[in-house]
Amino acid sequence: MVREGYTFGLPLLAAGAGALLLHWTAPGAVLMALALFVFSFFRDPQRVIPAEAGAVVSPADGRVVVVTEEEFEGKPGKRISIFLAVWNVHVNRAPVAGVIARVDYRPGKFYGAMRARASFENEQNIIHMKTPDGEMVFKQIAGWIARRVICWKKPGETVARGERIGLVRFGSRVDVWLPGNAEILVKPGQAVSGGSSVLARWPAGAGG
Repeated sequence: MVREGYTFGLPLLAAGAGALLLHWTAPGAVLMALALFVFSFFRDPQRVIPAEAGAVVSPADGRVVVVTEEEFEGKPGKRISIFLAVWNVHVNRAPVAGVIARVDYRPGKFYGAMRARASFENEQNIIHMKTPDGEMVFKQIAGWIARRVICWKKPGETVARGERIGLVRFGSRVDVWLPGNAEILVKPGQAVSGGSSVLARWPAGAGG
């Protein structure tokens, strides 16, 4: 479990236990249930990271909602969007191995993460990554419930494929932009697991 789980969960657990000791059964039960939910939400299971060359792994657990060709910052590319429900693991992982080139925080709205406009108008971190063979962009996007995007890495840091790099709290969305010649391996509606599901493959000979 990530440390935020203890930050939010332990006070609820303590309050619930105190209420039960005072025989305030209903409030105590509610607080204990909330504590269990928080501990579950912030869980951080181990994942088997694919070793195949060129693999681009999912940055989060969830369901693919968009696969499209779309420019980013004037460059042709492909975008994969993944929706995270509140019961999904919300730890985010690096889709590829490389260097964190830039992390741009953009304040914004808090539309429901399932809405298409959330990718462009909601609060988000835009994480630019460089590999020896190209660049890709990964977005952490806040939703209606998730109102905090957290990136644990800073520009200049090197990360491994599947390495934990951040968190979005309580339901959200992540977007991955890849070069136009990347081979997409998923489709809308498909369930994916962060760090282990392969979303795409870099062009032959590319690293990742």
